[in-house]
Amino acid sequence: MSEDVTILAIESSCDETAAAVVRNGREVLSNVIFSQIDLHTLYGGVVPEIASRKHIEKINQVIEEALKKADRKLTDMDAIAVTYGPGLVGALLVGVSAAKAISFASGIPLIGVHHIEGHISANYIENKDLEPPFICLVISGGHTHLVVVKDYGQYEVLGRTRDDAAGEAFDKVARAIGLGYPGGPKIDKVSKEGNPEAIHFPRAKVAENEYDFSFSGLKSAVLNYLNAANMKGEEIVVPDVAASFQKSVVDVLVEHALDAVEKYGLKKFAIAGGVASNSTLRATFEKACRERDIAFYHPSPILCTDNAAMIGAAGYYEYITGARSGLDLNAVPNLKLGER
Repeated sequence: MSEDVTILAIESSCDETAAAVVRNGREVLSNVIFSQIDLHTLYGGVVPEIASRKHIEKINQVIEEALKKADRKLTDMDAIAVTYGPGLVGALLVGVSAAKAISFASGIPLIGVHHIEGHISANYIENKDLEPPFICLVISGGHTHLVVVKDYGQYEVLGRTRDDAAGEAFDKVARAIGLGYPGGPKIDKVSKEGNPEAIHFPRAKVAENEYDFSFSGLKSAVLNYLNAANMKGEEIVVPDVAASFQKSVVDVLVEHALDAVEKYGLKKFAIAGGVASNSTLRATFEKACRERDIAFYHPSPILCTDNAAMIGAAGYYEYITGARSGLDLNAVPNLKLGER
């Protein structure tokens, strides 16, 4: 193995077609993302078949562009890393098939990467000092996981959502109050004009596991509030509803996460995933961590969304431990963190 390890990474788990070239797990030489948000906005959410078709159209283009921007050839790569789960099965299959074809044709080793492990690893790219162990909260449209990162590639899941993920709740509430898709950024923006104390929405706790999350009841509470207001002819102040809903989500996320940090005695905490770019969430965590003398880490917004650089970072740490995938690698839409 050469001193430097350069990895071509591919990500296609949902509605972003992405490729990146990453060196030694923390240096991004290129990070190309083709987003389908504008296309799926027409339908109010991601349409799996449309996403898969668009991935097929774009996958070769983004790989070629990633290599070009990095000023590297395929023969310069030490490995091909690709997301193989969890995600939309059709979308995953496009990335996995492309990665396997490149590996087969070139003889370059193949590494299957867990999507959530990728989100966690996004923190390594901009925080050169961050090393395990630490606790990470992964919050996105499809996932809400509270994880102890014991070592590179070694995880203990403390809690996960029992129903809607946090990002999914943002999307559904945004649609209900007329903001449209994608809900997270729109609620974040309009909430700045609202009063987060205007309406008290519930903060759910799961009796069986103090670190699990549940946002379905909160979503229903917002819908019930809107229906009751409409039936009574009362004015609905959208910024107040958005800000109050957002505060309820943020309160639960912060409470669960920092309770775990204190209990496990780890003074390092990170966030990851699409919802981790929410400005209110970041500000609340920054304040809470500062008050508790906890080091707080978070990726830039571009690395919070689905991207291939994070897959390259995770793939590097798999590569140096000797992990390799065969050409029988398949998409696993419900892959659990820690499984291979």
